[in-house]
Amino acid sequence: MTSLSPVAVLSDLDGVLVDSGDSIEVTWSTWARGHGIDPEVLRGRIHGRPAGAVIREVAPHLDADAEAAAVSQMDIDGPPAKLLPGAMELLRGGAGVPVAVVTSCPDALAHVRLTAVDLPVPEVLVTSDRVSVGKPDPEGYRLAASELGVDVGGCVVFEDAPAGVAAGVAAGAVVVGILTTHAADELVAAGAIEVAATVADALALFTAADRAE
Repeated sequence: MTSLSPVAVLSDLDGVLVDSGDSIEVTWSTWARGHGIDPEVLRGRIHGRPAGAVIREVAPHLDADAEAAAVSQMDIDGPPAKLLPGAMELLRGGAGVPVAVVTSCPDALAHVRLTAVDLPVPEVLVTSDRVSVGKPDPEGYRLAASELGVDVGGCVVFEDAPAGVAAGVAAGAVVVGILTTHAADELVAAGAIEVAATVADALALFTAADRAE
């Protein structure tokens, strides 16, 4: 098993720290049907990516920014997220290193996701509002490392979707895939060096010297 000794952890939000799958699936299916789009077209596209990027792919005739805002509001009004194992430990310092969250959610939705399950909002929170290009582009992860004051090459990224894994790899970080929304082979193919069922299991990969007492 891989042993990790990072200078910081850069974690995705949905599918890693919180389970928002019900909300995401309901929101996108409702949105698609409202525009006469078969929800099956969205399969494999919606997890770990900004809403605007998805909309530009499947409905280029629509105003992507306006539709993304509508999707975000539907998510806010949808079923609440559920806390995933290890998330609270990670954001309360259980990794023994600084932690940032890098998400494809806009800021308002990210705060709703975190507060719904009583997770602390990290000092460094990179949302889709703060980057010019979303995952799989590495901008978000590079920005998070910069704001933590660390070299992204020494960071470990936790991601559940291939687009997010690709973003972490492109940024130069080591990526651990979290097996909540995609199969292990998909995450490894995208560049994950290791996979874990949950963040709790991923933290077990850290060397003892880097674990908080």
